[in-house]
Amino acid sequence: MPMPAFSPRRPLRALFIHQNFPGQYAHLAPALAARKGVQVWGIGEKEGYSAPGVRYIAYGAPKAAGEATHRYLRPFEAATRRGQHLANRLVQLRDKESFSPDVIVCHPGWGEGLFVKDVFPKARTLFYWEFYYNSHGQDLGFDPAQQVSLDDAARVRVLNATQLVSLQAADWGVSPTRWQWSRYPEWARRRMTCVHEGIDTARCAPRDGAVFRTPEGREFRRGDPVISYVARNLEPYRGFPSFLRALAIMQSERPDLHAVVVGGNEVSYGRRPEGAPDWKTKLLAEMEGHLDLSRIHFTGRVPHDALHDLFRVTRAHIYLTYPFVLSWSLLESLSCGAVVVGSDTPPVAEAITHGVNGLLASFFDPVQIAATTLAVVNDPAAYAGIAAAARAGIIRSYDLESVCLPRQLELVERVAAGATPDRE
Repeated sequence: MPMPAFSPRRPLRALFIHQNFPGQYAHLAPALAARKGVQVWGIGEKEGYSAPGVRYIAYGAPKAAGEATHRYLRPFEAATRRGQHLANRLVQLRDKESFSPDVIVCHPGWGEGLFVKDVFPKARTLFYWEFYYNSHGQDLGFDPAQQVSLDDAARVRVLNATQLVSLQAADWGVSPTRWQWSRYPEWARRRMTCVHEGIDTARCAPRDGAVFRTPEGREFRRGDPVISYVARNLEPYRGFPSFLRALAIMQSERPDLHAVVVGGNEVSYGRRPEGAPDWKTKLLAEMEGHLDLSRIHFTGRVPHDALHDLFRVTRAHIYLTYPFVLSWSLLESLSCGAVVVGSDTPPVAEAITHGVNGLLASFFDPVQIAATTLAVVNDPAAYAGIAAAARAGIIRSYDLESVCLPRQLELVERVAAGATPDRE
């Protein structure tokens, strides 16, 4: 179906909404703004964003949810408060500046999408669907040591309330991976396209002479016996316990092996540990005497460019995750030409074919993770073909400029024009 043309009498007006703007729209919003005859606004909670062609507005933090609210409903109450707060800000813009977007592109996960159609009923909406919660088949109940109670299942079911209401306000949706798309109800998937936000493969590329420096000044270069592990925070959802147990095995077999561990000590997903301030403290205490801490370099979070240098020098990068949202870091590590040992879980298996562009091991099997990683560490030349295939696969399926961004731009314009986009 050909895409309907916009009227030449006025430009396309697009509004991007994200709680932590720009979020997934870091490339899309400026790229759309660079097109002739397009006006782009962005709105988020905090001040400080700037990009050519994008007029950015901060809406400020809303009031917190009430403690008296049923705990299942507190996330929905917080989302409702945020949605109402944003809607009031949009009404001010509409009335004072005759602000009227043709298309609203929004991540509705925090509630911003709840009432945008009530403010701008004629605007077309394209929402970003990141993760639909279910009581089985994904993160909840994945760890066999954790039994799923009725309370857990009920809490998770209600956790979808914000998305379910937002789905009514969405003309179309986009989800970044096939597996994440597949988690949504079938009736919702009929109005969703699967397209990733894209990887900048020019920036995330192998580079001769790369050096990674730890906070204490230790330098690692390509060829050094070093492996890597990266997560936003060091926690069970991203396999930190399995990684440390595998690392203990690897250290015993390779006395020269170093590990660089990137990530914070907060909790992004799941529960906080009992009896300890964070998972790192808890697990290191449990494994006292089994790890050589002098060969483990905990960096905290590092700048993006430094992370890419780590991917360039590591002999093997370990990426483990529950069946959950796929991290950008996995795709960026593949783009940098790292040999990745990933968990054999659905989000990872979508990006990695074992023995072709990476290696897979059981999430809960430290022995298998260690053996798979040591095979790469002990003979990196044997896995050069896998490293090359890893980068080639990212360029083919996830490249920002040639694959993902063109599809995103077309998707926004088709939705704005009132057309029905392709689902694939």
